[in-house]
Amino acid sequence: MKLKMVGLGKMGLNLALNMKEHGVDVEGFDVNEEARKKAESENIKTYASLEDVASKDEKNVIWVMLPAGKITNSVLLQLVELCKANDIVIDGGNSDHRDSLKTAHLMEEKGIYFFDIGTSGGVYGARHGASFMCGGDPDVFKNELQKMLESIATTNGCLYTGKTGSGHYLKMIHNAMLYGYMQTLGEGFELLEKSEFDYDLQNVADSLSKSSVIRGWLLELAADAFKKDPDLSKIKGVVGASKTTGWTIESACELGVPIPVISTSLMMRLRSKQDDSFSAKVIASLRDEVGGHKAQSK
Repeated sequence: MKLKMVGLGKMGLNLALNMKEHGVDVEGFDVNEEARKKAESENIKTYASLEDVASKDEKNVIWVMLPAGKITNSVLLQLVELCKANDIVIDGGNSDHRDSLKTAHLMEEKGIYFFDIGTSGGVYGARHGASFMCGGDPDVFKNELQKMLESIATTNGCLYTGKTGSGHYLKMIHNAMLYGYMQTLGEGFELLEKSEFDYDLQNVADSLSKSSVIRGWLLELAADAFKKDPDLSKIKGVVGASKTTGWTIESACELGVPIPVISTSLMMRLRSKQDDSFSAKVIASLRDEVGGHKAQSK
């Protein structure tokens, strides 16, 4: 299978390397020359322009892995004009599912198959096995994409979610769940840190990650963070927030579904810009470990 990756940043390049390792004939494009050179150093052929990516002579499978919003939407609109019937275009970023529905409509008019694929697992997952949430045409997914996606996914990590928009909607909810879980971890570790007991937080996180009801990857990452900086003294308790959880709150209001934990977790991230709590430091360090969102240093 031949695939062209548009966006060779930390996620796009690692996905491309993962694909290459699993037999995909992967090529790439990035507006940044240094990003192209880095890909070429890994023996990935690159193109100098988006026009060159969309071949007129062969079927295109193009994966867009760019920051959500204006940049992604602009590239997708260009691909609507550049691609032809039966080409496949994938948006693997964190786009608003409402934007994905608009994009799909434009591509459908030209006979282009559009897939919105939510991608989870961070930079590590992109390189070694991610989780994919795939919305789009079921037959094209089964016949042309499923085998490739399963090869680069973690075990049981490739899920067909249904019609267009469903992949990015699920990824949005996934991100909102992550906010809530990170918030509870941050609050719990702050209680441990401020208690009268002398806990080794690295050992606590490591043990709970392996043996408890709340075991999981985030606790493993918390253990890694405490190993690097036991009291998180090098980190500012400032936690960034993407747009996806705000979109989730909008959806909850439209559907009449109360989501107090998720809503509060977003408010606490906004509050973190005004104070410097230990719980915010834990969450900031987890964002760094999960997705390479660099925590602010003191």
